[in-house]
Amino acid sequence: MIALTLAEVAAAVGGTLTGADPDALVTAPVEVDSRKVRPGGLFAAFVGEHVDGHDYADRALAAGAVAVLASRPVGGPTVLVDSVVDALGKLARAVVGRADAAVVALTGSAGKTSTKDLIAQLLQRLGDTVYPPGSLNNEIGHPMTALRVEDTTRHLVLEMGARHKGDIEYLTSITPPRIGLVLNVGTAHVGEFGSQEAIAEAKGELVEALPADGVAVLNADDRLVRAMASRTKARVVYFGESAEAEVRARDVRLDSTGRPSFTLSTPAGSAPVQLRLYGEHHVSNALAAAAVAMELGMTVDDTAEALSEAGALSRWRMEVVDRADGVTVVNDAYNANPDSMRAALRALISMGGRGPERRRTWAVLGEMRELGEDSLAEHDAIGRLAVRLDVTKLVAVGGREAACMELGARNEGSWGEESVLVSDADAAVELLRSQLRPGDVVLVKASRSVGLEKVAEALLADGAAE
Repeated sequence: MIALTLAEVAAAVGGTLTGADPDALVTAPVEVDSRKVRPGGLFAAFVGEHVDGHDYADRALAAGAVAVLASRPVGGPTVLVDSVVDALGKLARAVVGRADAAVVALTGSAGKTSTKDLIAQLLQRLGDTVYPPGSLNNEIGHPMTALRVEDTTRHLVLEMGARHKGDIEYLTSITPPRIGLVLNVGTAHVGEFGSQEAIAEAKGELVEALPADGVAVLNADDRLVRAMASRTKARVVYFGESAEAEVRARDVRLDSTGRPSFTLSTPAGSAPVQLRLYGEHHVSNALAAAAVAMELGMTVDDTAEALSEAGALSRWRMEVVDRADGVTVVNDAYNANPDSMRAALRALISMGGRGPERRRTWAVLGEMRELGEDSLAEHDAIGRLAVRLDVTKLVAVGGREAACMELGARNEGSWGEESVLVSDADAAVELLRSQLRPGDVVLVKASRSVGLEKVAEALLADGAAE
């Protein structure tokens, strides 16, 4: 974090200093976990559903925190505010305002975190780049990431999530972006918004926040994203397969493990790319990352090379591990919506291969949350797709929605053994342990709250024990 005195912190957040030296410097990161506080840091005392950070203020101060950002007195050096959440955003805005960093913000219904990781790996070649681990994209994780910028930071890459209209507008007020990227508008959170059009309205808040000298990077293949061009003052750059796209992929192919290669085609030239990521859906993510990197000065050749060397940074997103017995476990259990489910199933089929050497494929799928009145129909469609793609076996895990998914597969199937319904992760593990054979490929995917990552972890533990 860029160093600030406590007086400057208090001024930035509209707070009052109590028991604190106004000239004391905050030089280390802001933390919300007292166990992570470093000497010179600032502890933000959030009141959560189960834990009240104020109760850990003494521990944070003992660890070297200069002060506590709190909404009530804690008996030590304090920056007292009405709302710690609001104050964190204001502090991040002040710190980013002092930095000379290009702010890149991205949003979308699917692929945000994978694309953010690609962008970060590309931009690190151009200079010091700050980006969030995992998917810290809400009103707490977002400013926490922004507060990590230093005087030497050249790029700040941030993903922005939205559950309500106005969420992205608020996040852009904390970190005004110079480049805004919109990946897609799907059905994730449609239960909250009511329709895809309403989701597009919320996602478009990102391009509305761009300045006239900024850049909006838009997916030309998504009609709702493409339409956002009319909502921004910024210059528009399109990526995708459409003829409108300046950044395109030609000659897309998948290797025997399901990793795509393509020719990156741009107005400045072309270059070959061989991704280390699994699934054809990552081609679109790579094009988006390439468009951002080239806007910030990277050449076509360097962009293609960096994409070919980039890996997966965040856990449980198409995380592929081969067991000693030849079973391949694909842990994509961080989250799920209809778009990402379809992409993961197609990646699974690619990894299984074709012809006489084809491997058996297992899709262990849990429920997709927040789909509203479309939930049962979407689960039914995923079950049917698994059969149409010729997945060897669908294992649907959970209750009503999972049962609908399994029923869809059964209704689509021709011989009645393409699918099975189990009650929970433990039952899925028991089934797989009894039926897996060397060479099988197992995809595990569900919404994060379902906890289906336990299946992948159990299968990997079994492989390590052999």
